[in-house]
Amino acid sequence: MTAIDGTTFDLPDTKANVEAFDRPPRSGRGEQDVGYPQLRMVGLVECGTHAVFSAAIGALRTGEQALARAVLVSLLPGMLLLADRGFYSGDLWRAAAATGADPLWRVRKDLVLPVVEQLPDGSYLTEIFGRSDIHRTRRGVPVRAVKHTIAGHKGVHRLLTTILDPHMAPAAEVAALYAQRWEFECAFDEIKTHLGASHRLLCSQHPDGAEQELYGFLLVHHAIRHLMHQAAQQGNQDPGRISFTRSLRVVPALRLAA
Repeated sequence: MTAIDGTTFDLPDTKANVEAFDRPPRSGRGEQDVGYPQLRMVGLVECGTHAVFSAAIGALRTGEQALARAVLVSLLPGMLLLADRGFYSGDLWRAAAATGADPLWRVRKDLVLPVVEQLPDGSYLTEIFGRSDIHRTRRGVPVRAVKHTIAGHKGVHRLLTTILDPHMAPAAEVAALYAQRWEFECAFDEIKTHLGASHRLLCSQHPDGAEQELYGFLLVHHAIRHLMHQAAQQGNQDPGRISFTRSLRVVPALRLAA
């Protein structure tokens, strides 16, 4: 099971970085040059191991959907791909499904999803359309919609998936699986907080160096997560039960011992 998500990283305040990556949008109170320049990253993570196995980096003004297309090529048939509503578009959905993976995405409240067939588990079959099919003159892409609520939150959330058979993935299980999308937030926290990528600015004053530095953080994180997965397999444990911060302290000792 995989998830796709995006985040931003602060950069040194240099003319080259501002021109290449841009600053955050102004707040509307008339401030000039608000905030440090930032780059945007979109990545794919294995939910079970927190390993980021594909990433795309671009300017802050580049949308997450545009960067997402660059990482979809890393998907394999049979993967379940989780994504929040900010990633949804009919065209991006088709691109993800074309890899053979099974998207499971939350969608916006204003997206029209007519009921084509009601299913016994409470979900229903519907259709989605790409940008070129805005007038719906052709058949849409068949998908399955699942409605669910979250304790402590108002309203009903809607999920879409390419898994049309409710016996293969009942609605309650689909909703429970979608909660695993938050594992990507944990991976971001490990990179930003524990590896230190947000406690100080990325050091490079030039765009190429900034990208290289961020890929360095991603590679270190992936290497540590790989070692954690190996240790979990040897100990017959769930990788999610192993502490990343403790592993981060152990890795330098292993290197010295070697």
